[in-house]
Amino acid sequence: MMRDHGGNIDAAQAKYGGEDWIDLSTGINRVPYPLPQIPASCWQRLPTAADKAALMEVAARAFGTRAPGLALAGAQAAIQMIPALTPCGHAKVLGPTYNEHAGALREQGWTVQEVTCASDLGGADLAVVVNPNNPDGRHLSPAGLLALADTVGRLVVDESFADPRPDLSVADLASDRIVVLRSFGKFWGLAGVRLGFAFAGEDVVAQLAALAGPWPVSGAALRIGQVALDDAEWRAQTITRLRAETSRIDALAAQAGWALVGGTELFRLYDTPDAAQAQTHLARHRIWTRIFPYSRGWIRLGLPGTPDEWARLAAALARPARG
Repeated sequence: MMRDHGGNIDAAQAKYGGEDWIDLSTGINRVPYPLPQIPASCWQRLPTAADKAALMEVAARAFGTRAPGLALAGAQAAIQMIPALTPCGHAKVLGPTYNEHAGALREQGWTVQEVTCASDLGGADLAVVVNPNNPDGRHLSPAGLLALADTVGRLVVDESFADPRPDLSVADLASDRIVVLRSFGKFWGLAGVRLGFAFAGEDVVAQLAALAGPWPVSGAALRIGQVALDDAEWRAQTITRLRAETSRIDALAAQAGWALVGGTELFRLYDTPDAAQAQTHLARHRIWTRIFPYSRGWIRLGLPGTPDEWARLAAALARPARG
């Protein structure tokens, strides 16, 4: 079953026309990490065990964990494999949130219940928390997540947007009962690399590795990830920039009459009088955004990247939307 997502810029172009689009419909950093030089060998041979180990050593350091881990073709790959780790049962997902978790579970035979309060996750055979959450930025503390883990069979914590908030991470506490997912493409702005990570206990990591096959990540992706994750200076500078720019985009939205609902350093969620109308208004300025089928008012925007993108967004928001 197809599920709605951001990033569908081709659909926006088909509907509204034009080429020079700014895609703010995702939480992907629009000031990406500069691609490093990739040795020819990355393209010419299969990735080796040493290649994978080198990336995982750097990734563990970057994410602050000593738990076993596995590199995969995006966090999405782990989301699709996790339902197969144990016999189907009753899963609970803290929502509203990224819809692939519930979708992947249902497609593999799980009974899925979406709850809006973390305390209602208790009793699930498998519980899912996106932390911080997409789209509203809601988050639970590590202590809260640990307490929650004691009330469920297995807890999956999706930390795809946690790079600017290492204080929220439970990656170092990953085990067979706490599976932690991390994304590479969002914060580093290189979603096309298709790289992500799962941290868990040795048994779960071994199961995931068997499901993923011998070469789940390309040699080029292993190299790019290793270089980027090891660049602590770029990471710190990017966090500082993003935090300043959230205030900037919030101010633009407030001038347009939108109320801040929440968000992270990579996206912001606003309540509008009519989200579909707001999306259409911005689309006429070739700026694509994300709205949600379960909310008439919510619209989510990623942060612009270049000065020109910021200027275009400011100009569009300064003009009132017309029905």
